[in-house]
Amino acid sequence: MGPGALAHVLRQLPRPTNSQLLVGIDTADDAGVYQLDATTALVQTVDFFTPIVDDPYLFGQIAAANSLSDVYAMGGKPLTAMNIVAFPICSMDAEVLLAILQGGQSKVTEAGAVIVGGHTIEDAEPKYGLSVTGVVHPEKIWTNAGAEPGDKLILTKALGTGVLATAARAGMFPEGVAAAEESMVALNKTAAEIAGRFTVHACTDVTGFGLLGHLSEMAVASGVRMEIDSQKLPLLPEALEAATMGLIPAGAYANRDYLTAVTIRPGVATSLGDLCFDPQTSGGLIICLPEIETGPALEALKAAGVSSSVVIGSVVAKGGGEIYVY
Repeated sequence: MGPGALAHVLRQLPRPTNSQLLVGIDTADDAGVYQLDATTALVQTVDFFTPIVDDPYLFGQIAAANSLSDVYAMGGKPLTAMNIVAFPICSMDAEVLLAILQGGQSKVTEAGAVIVGGHTIEDAEPKYGLSVTGVVHPEKIWTNAGAEPGDKLILTKALGTGVLATAARAGMFPEGVAAAEESMVALNKTAAEIAGRFTVHACTDVTGFGLLGHLSEMAVASGVRMEIDSQKLPLLPEALEAATMGLIPAGAYANRDYLTAVTIRPGVATSLGDLCFDPQTSGGLIICLPEIETGPALEALKAAGVSSSVVIGSVVAKGGGEIYVY
């Protein structure tokens, strides 16, 4: 389902009204947040998808890292996870399922969380992901809605996993594919922990809606206008070459069609613009913070090993969610 169709469906649902629901569906945030008491709120999210790599253990790792990322994007700490599995048990070896689950468990353990169960159904195509529960202090929640004029935008992972997954299916660009796999299995744990030392006005992670899709959600929720410097965007090795060859996933075109408030300025290469819409899997965080804190935050991120971190643009004014890429 494309972003437009999904938005149409969600608009028809009644908005939940509960004083303890601190973050719901109104701002298109990465997870829901429900307050338990004065110092604790639950962060809840769920995500799953079909394999994007051939190796089942690696697929489990990527899917788990992707699911855990939504808790980090809210400023939370993952505590528990539940496996969500669809698997063709009659036509595929059970050892494949075991490897998927082992891969997922390795990432949950790395996150300091624990798998407490799950649910499995038989299906013609494998699917895997997690339902994750975390905690956050109610006064320290990061959402999409707090970006302010003058803020800078830091992206913590390089772009291009969508086009490189397409390249992998064609047996092309092996260096880039290997780099994409390494990026996708990396947790956003360290990036979130470092960001927590600074004044984060807004945060999200980059997944299927692409860089500009998730920036758009932030810009709309915050009521601001943004500018993105295409020359500053961190790209995975061979991602630009793959995009130039036309290895663009269908989701990128759906994202572009939906994002009518995004303007790509003349002079931005078509392939670079395509990467801005490229649907990511287990992408980085977009951290929005005051300009004065940008330098120290970047230094801290890079010192902690989040080496792809870079300032990609600015929040330039109040607005209606417009984004200009130059």
